[in-house]
Amino acid sequence: MQEVYELFPTPVMRVPAVLDGPRVAALLAELLPQAQQRNAQSAQLSHSQLLSPADSPVLRAAAAVLGPHVAAFGALLFGEPLPWLIKELWINRLQTGGRQALHNHANSFDSGVLYLTPSHESAQTVFLRPQGGAPFVFSNSHAGAATGPFNADKWVSPAPAIGDLLLFPSGLLHEVPANAGGQRITLAFNAIPRQLDSQGYALSFGPA
Repeated sequence: MQEVYELFPTPVMRVPAVLDGPRVAALLAELLPQAQQRNAQSAQLSHSQLLSPADSPVLRAAAAVLGPHVAAFGALLFGEPLPWLIKELWINRLQTGGRQALHNHANSFDSGVLYLTPSHESAQTVFLRPQGGAPFVFSNSHAGAATGPFNADKWVSPAPAIGDLLLFPSGLLHEVPANAGGQRITLAFNAIPRQLDSQGYALSFGPA
């Protein structure tokens, strides 16, 4: 009998309807006017500056709702419940034709995307296999070859609804393809655990 083991899988967590309509509306009203920084690689994409939950009651309330889900995802990464800190948030405004280039998030362990508007199917978040360290360089890619988790180069996240949350390891490569639909607005954030303990050697993060 054959046995297949899924060694070292990468977790991505989807949490539907984390924020209700009034809280989504409050975030849009406060943050959308701040999305003034043009993206260097796409003129139809703009961002706010990096924000902190402490910057406003609306952000503080959103972070309080997101926090338990961040901690649950962190337990998958580090093997135990830990106190987590959402260190920065920013809003992304993607107009028709805009795209988000391939990237990951530095100086954090856990990242998230909160969807504040509908997202056209062309602009769903796409995650890509790491570009280095492949065990072989030949591929078998044609119409008759089945694509599965062991040979896929990318994974397209499920179609999101307003208020849905997507959590992923910060180092995971991701992008948003060209948006063929209407305006797409998301709130992205990075989080870190307050402390990690490696056999008694403790490393702390965040303000003292």
